[in-house]
Amino acid sequence: MRAGQIVRFAGRGVLVSTAGFVLMSVGLLAVEAGLALGRRYGQPAIGPGMRATFGPLHAPVLKLAMLGDSTAAGVGVHRVEETVGGQLAARLADTGVRVALTSAAVSGSRTADLDPQVSRTLLVDPPDLAVILVGGADVVHLTAPSRAAAELAAAVTRLRAAGIAVVVGTCPDLGACRGIGQPLRELVGLVAQRLAQAQVSATRAADGVPVDLAAAVGPLFRADRGMVSSDGFHPSADGYRIWAHALYPAVAALHGSTY
Repeated sequence: MRAGQIVRFAGRGVLVSTAGFVLMSVGLLAVEAGLALGRRYGQPAIGPGMRATFGPLHAPVLKLAMLGDSTAAGVGVHRVEETVGGQLAARLADTGVRVALTSAAVSGSRTADLDPQVSRTLLVDPPDLAVILVGGADVVHLTAPSRAAAELAAAVTRLRAAGIAVVVGTCPDLGACRGIGQPLRELVGLVAQRLAQAQVSATRAADGVPVDLAAAVGPLFRADRGMVSSDGFHPSADGYRIWAHALYPAVAALHGSTY
C-alpha cells in the first residue's frame, strides 16, 4: 500500500472513529436526560401560601417576601424554619425586628413566571424586601440566558419601582446535582453558569443586588452529599442553611442591620 493510500485509509478510520464517538456521546446524553426527566423529585410541602412570623412580638416589623421556583418555595424540606426564607427571617429577627415572612414562589417556575408572582406580591401588602431564587427550570427547559435575564430584570424593575429592596440568588451550581448523571451533569452545570452570569448583570442593571450562589457555595455542594436532599436535586435543610448564610449579608445590608 502506497503512502497516499495509507494516509487516506487512516483518515477514513479517524472520521469513522470520531463519528462513532460523537454518536455514542449524543446517545449517552439522551439517556441521561431521559433518566433525569423521569426521576421522582421532591414535591412542595409548604407551597406559595407560606406565612410565618419571627422575632419579638412588639418589635418593628420587617416584611420579607420570597419569589421564584422550588428552591424559594422550600422543596426538599418540610418546615418553614428550614427554608431559605425561614432561615433568613430567623437571622434577621435576631437583630431585634419582627419578620413577617410570605412567599409567592411556585415549584417549577421559570423566570417568565415571575411576572404573576410580582403582581401577587404587590397586590395586598407589599413587602419591604424581596428575595428571588430562580433559574433551575430555565436550564432544564433550555431557556436562552439572554431571555431569562431580560425577564428577571423586568421583575426586579417592577419591585424596585414599588420601593421594595431586592436580592437575587442566581442560578445555583447544577453540576452538584447528583440526581443528574455524568456527563450530562457537567454540561448542565456549564449552562447554569452562563445563566448565572447573565442574571448578575441583569439584576445590577435593574437596581437589585445579586448573590452568586454557585461561586459562594457550589464547591461545598459538590463535596458534601448532605447539602442535597434525598431527591438528588433540591437542597436539604443544611443546604438551604448554607444558601441563607450566603444571601444574608446582602439581605442584612439592605435592611440596615449589623451582621
